[in-house]
Amino acid sequence: MACAVLALPSVSAFAQNTNSAYFTDGYLFRHELNPAFGNDKNYVSMPALGNVNFALRGNIGLSDVLYNVNGKTVTFMHPGVSAGEFLGNINDKNKLGADIKLEILSAGFKAFGGYNTIGINVRSNLGVTLPGSLLRLAKEGPSNSTYDISDFNVHSDAYAELSFGHSRQINDKLRAGAALKVLLGGANLDAEFKTARLTLGEDAWTAVTNAKVQASVKGLTYEMSETERGPEGEETVHRYVDGVDVDGTGLNGFGLAVDLGAEYKLNSDWRFSAALLDLGFISWSNNMVASTNGERTFTTDVHTFDVDDDADNSFEREFDRMGEKLADLYELQDNGDAGSRSKMLGATLNLGAEYTLPAYRKLTFGLMNSTRIQSKYSWTEFRLSANVAPAKIFSAGVNVAAGTYGCAFGWILNFHPTGFNLYLGMDRTFSALAKQGIPLSSNASFNLGMNFPF
Repeated sequence: MACAVLALPSVSAFAQNTNSAYFTDGYLFRHELNPAFGNDKNYVSMPALGNVNFALRGNIGLSDVLYNVNGKTVTFMHPGVSAGEFLGNINDKNKLGADIKLEILSAGFKAFGGYNTIGINVRSNLGVTLPGSLLRLAKEGPSNSTYDISDFNVHSDAYAELSFGHSRQINDKLRAGAALKVLLGGANLDAEFKTARLTLGEDAWTAVTNAKVQASVKGLTYEMSETERGPEGEETVHRYVDGVDVDGTGLNGFGLAVDLGAEYKLNSDWRFSAALLDLGFISWSNNMVASTNGERTFTTDVHTFDVDDDADNSFEREFDRMGEKLADLYELQDNGDAGSRSKMLGATLNLGAEYTLPAYRKLTFGLMNSTRIQSKYSWTEFRLSANVAPAKIFSAGVNVAAGTYGCAFGWILNFHPTGFNLYLGMDRTFSALAKQGIPLSSNASFNLGMNFPF
């Protein structure tokens, strides 16, 4: 189960914009990092390849759960991996995040006294919080009789975005901008497994659970299973959610958001900037709810544990079965369609300070803080960069970042000769990949784009 959860980000892939390019000369999409930024030229993007952003963030990754033992790749459950080695990499609250942002088509042009942008994007977000107690239980086994593996949460959404932006000089020092976004929702999931306290016994175990799942997907229904519980001869049938079925696709939500930004030129050497992005909401339809309907307690003998590692119901084997049938633990009830619900987007606050070197004005240094504001899935990072534009057709930057998910090295190369623009960069450079092509670190990104300035 743990490995399956850790693989989730690879399905959806994180960093909605290329933060390494915040101070990069000639980068055409700076307005998506701060709507006050404009460009010297008009442009139109290459369809589907104008601005592509994939990345991952997390404080636990595949390298924390996969190990090399005697030349073989094994999971942390292998006896050759000591509990101390594995648990040293585990946090009390393990967080994973993944985002995609694909620019389907965009354009920028000078008019109406400023710089204007139009964009069509497809975006996807995923956030997971995983309690460390669950992983400790998996590795150490039932050394105690009671375990609390609460606070397991999943959030995901996918939507299309139509963006209309405008920026202009207010005076010789201040520039301001804003963008209005029309949002077309595709799918949303919010799962909160608030409580899961287990009391393990040789013949049965008791669970106290409290959970709620809200899934807004066109054509989604819950699949049900049945089990019998109670004293012999007095068993009663319990029905519970055991999966989902999706019949058809389509739009399932509508929303609005704004980006706001400003840039202040203190003097010829110093510039300061601030932006608040994705301040808005989506109203989702077809909100299918599955819930325990409050805290509930039940006893079951579906999973029993034997201290003998070779037994058919050894702890490791039973824990794997429990992970495969997590629905057996919570026994969520299908509450049907609860109607529409509105959800705020995860807003992002960007703050920047840029210094131009007087001795060589083609070299600048920048400090950027980016903070995602999204409840349990919030994060922040500081990024210090050096940026150079030695020629009219080329600019580049390197940077180091530190924050919620540790330290990272980023870079960007930006080629912009007449009539053509190509950029390539990484906010979080990764070096090692699993055989399946998944980064072993949960902190990785890849950003590229091709565009046509004129």
